Amino acid sequence: MKAKSDTGDAMHAYLLVGNNSEELKTKSEDLAKSFGAKIMEYPLEKIEDVRNLNNFLRLTITEPTLIFVPNINEAGTEALNAFLKNLEEPQDNIYFVLTAPTIRKVLPTIVSRCQIIKSTNKQSAASDDVNKSTNDETENFMKKTVAEKIIETDKIKDREIAIEFVTNLIDNLHTLIHTKGVDYKNLSENLEIMTTTLNNLKKNGNVNLQLTNMVISLI
Repeated sequence: MKAKSDTGDAMHAYLLVGNNSEELKTKSEDLAKSFGAKIMEYPLEKIEDVRNLNNFLRLTITEPTLIFVPNINEAGTEALNAFLKNLEEPQDNIYFVLTAPTIRKVLPTIVSRCQIIKSTNKQSAASDDVNKSTNDETENFMKKTVAEKIIETDKIKDREIAIEFVTNLIDNLHTLIHTKGVDYKNLSENLEIMTTTLNNLKKNGNVNLQLTNMVISLI
């Protein structure tokens, strides 16, 4: 069965997130089979790589084809900006599957145009439990009042813990981008607020001040 977007149409771009390269490759092959598509690997690092890909895409492609791009996080900014148009204006019969170890290592403009599929280690039930617990904590946090959020973030004093906390919020909210009924505008604005907070924390901004400003600004 083909993956569907909220409108019922098949998605044309996917971002597979995880550290197991073999598992990510297998998932991409499964997607290709679901579309009845042949799979072609196109690593993208430099602008020249994107130009070569674009030359191929200019051809008349009559059969479903899945372009597999491993480690999109390693591509340079110039290459990513050139590649972005392919995601914004999808062609018939062309699908893209990108991989990255974490969402936060991928440009937001790329992430927002992909359906996110997080890879889970099937050999570790404990890892699945941890992921589910983290997702639940994020959902519960976002439902709290401003006062309740401040009480929770006031407990965080260590910078590394604060960075991990905000990073988890960002990663988990990213998975909701293509969820049916989600308020995309509010979600995007909250992600921008959190990303700014994360960057400020990494620049040695005051932990309590940054977290408080984030909470107050969240929609």
